[in-house]
Amino acid sequence: MSSTETASTEPGRSDSAPDEARREETRADRFVRELAELKIPDPAAGRSALWLRLGAVLMVAGAALAVAAYLLAHGTRDPLLQRDAITLGLGGVTAAVCGSALFLRYSLTGFLRFWMARQSYDIAQLAERLLDRDVRR
Repeated sequence: MSSTETASTEPGRSDSAPDEARREETRADRFVRELAELKIPDPAAGRSALWLRLGAVLMVAGAALAVAAYLLAHGTRDPLLQRDAITLGLGGVTAAVCGSALFLRYSLTGFLRFWMARQSYDIAQLAERLLDRDVRR
């Protein structure tokens, strides 16, 4: 292409873009570059890691509390202690369920964020191939 010729007016596309430049940048490099352009926040940063750890701690502590309450309730014949242990056990089960929900929510967030970015990349690749095919016709 000479210096007097102009490139395509379509944004992001150039008729003069050599195939060598596309080959130099691997698919993974392009994906990383486009991911940075999307400005998706880093899942490791912020409070999500804190909530993930809190969920794991609640899950384990709730299960341990429920088991301890079960052993306490079956280790005595005093109805007052048994009722206290049952209440404590229900609180432990509740903490374990809430901790499981927190853990599941924040552990899936990072995966789903990556999945969404990957889907958008694949759709962009498909659109680019379809445009190339239509331009050749």
